[in-house]
Amino acid sequence: MKTIDSSPKKDGFRMPGEFEKHTGCYILWPERPDNWRFGGKPAQKVFVDVASAISKFEQVTVGASPEQYVNARYMLPDEVRVVEIDSDDSWVRDCGPTFVKNDNGELRGVDWSFNAWGGLVDGLYFPWDKDDQVAQKICELENRDRYRLADFVLEGGSIHVDGEGTLITTEECLLSEGRNSQLSKEQIEQVLKEYLNLEKIIWLKRGIYLDETNGHVDNILNYVRPGVVALAWTDDQNDPQYEISKECLDILENETDAKGRKLEIHKIHVPKPILITKEESEGVDAVDGTLPRMEGDRLAASYINYYTANGGVIFPLFGDPKDEEAKQKLAELYPEREIVGVPAREILLGGGNIHCITQQVPKA
Repeated sequence: MKTIDSSPKKDGFRMPGEFEKHTGCYILWPERPDNWRFGGKPAQKVFVDVASAISKFEQVTVGASPEQYVNARYMLPDEVRVVEIDSDDSWVRDCGPTFVKNDNGELRGVDWSFNAWGGLVDGLYFPWDKDDQVAQKICELENRDRYRLADFVLEGGSIHVDGEGTLITTEECLLSEGRNSQLSKEQIEQVLKEYLNLEKIIWLKRGIYLDETNGHVDNILNYVRPGVVALAWTDDQNDPQYEISKECLDILENETDAKGRKLEIHKIHVPKPILITKEESEGVDAVDGTLPRMEGDRLAASYINYYTANGGVIFPLFGDPKDEEAKQKLAELYPEREIVGVPAREILLGGGNIHCITQQVPKA
């Protein structure tokens, strides 16, 4: 594996949509006691469920720390590959590589800088140096060359592409002070266009209400296929989420993509507000410099935070009446894929969901 001093655009590589074919998927094993309650034990069971569900459709690799390797290997099914990858936490979507491919069947990784969602300004923990090495380690495991951006911060959960030149993101995240405040919006656009091979960027204003990642797009919107998106929605006009989703809808309805298409927008309703219980709050270690989990805090729950696998869609269940509605809507949007729900409250308690804990490796 070598580090290439060029850019994907110059070299004829593009970022494919998540709905395109994969060779596999990466997940990082949870154990951080100041984020996951009871040392990650309840979350580990759910990560096993997610890995097992995805492994029916494509190869899954789970990276675990040296301390947790034996436990992860014991808990995960045999068909899931387990490797040793040390990390600061388990959000591989955000610290892992963004893969790009060309028409000759080659795959490369883009290794962005990672600073725990905001660095010393409003990051969620310190240090984050192990997380920042994850992308390189995955490129090594996949035996793929990489591009490294040592001075540009980006998380995979903050972008979605259609694979045909269009990217959708949020200003709340990409223009936040803790990421690339030395760059203008136009300069940030240029970097994205150069490293993902894009022609057009659609900027939403904000992500899901109270999303601690500064509003990652992957919690509020997903690309179903080119020209078609799913949007998190509520009809409750008294919910702060309504104004945010309505604003997104207005922007999307007035935009065209890189191919000049109007977007087809499908709404998927969020569950009723999910609040942290006293027991859940008390299970998390309180540590200076880490975002606390307080009883009564509202979690950023959304069905949009799903993973699109080969032949399947793995989506979160919240024990809410809207679970079944979301499943039916996803079945309409993905008639050629099997829709699989996984109870995901434990992932949500850690600050994200199924899309956040997965990173696909596109088929070259």
